[in-house]
Amino acid sequence: MVKVLVIISSDNESALPGFMWAVNAIKHRWVEDVEVILFGPIERAIANGDERFLPWIEKLKELGKFPIACKRIAELEGFEVSLQRYAKIEYVGKIIAKYLEKDYVPMTF
Repeated sequence: MVKVLVIISSDNESALPGFMWAVNAIKHRWVEDVEVILFGPIERAIANGDERFLPWIEKLKELGKFPIACKRIAELEGFEVSLQRYAKIEYVGKIIAKYLEKDYVPMTF
C-alpha cells in the first residue's frame, strides 16, 4: 500500500484540497500512511488563526495526525510561538528527505 507525504505551502484556497485529501485519506484508509507538512506561506496563515484552515488542522489532530511546520520559516517570520498551538515545529528539510527515502509519495498543494 502507498504512503503519502502531503506538503501544503499555499496560503489560499489551493491549500484546501491538500487538507481535504489528507483528512479523507486517513479517515477512509485510502493509503497506508499520511504525513502532513506545512511549509511556507500556509504557516503564517495558520499562526494568524486563518479560519479557512484551522478546522482542517483540528480534524487532522482528531485523527491522530499533528502536522509538522517548518521551524526556520517560523523563526524568520517571528510566529513560532503562535504556530506551536497548531503544529509540531521542526526543521523540515531533513524530515522531507527521510520520508522520501521511506518511499512516501509527495503531494504538494
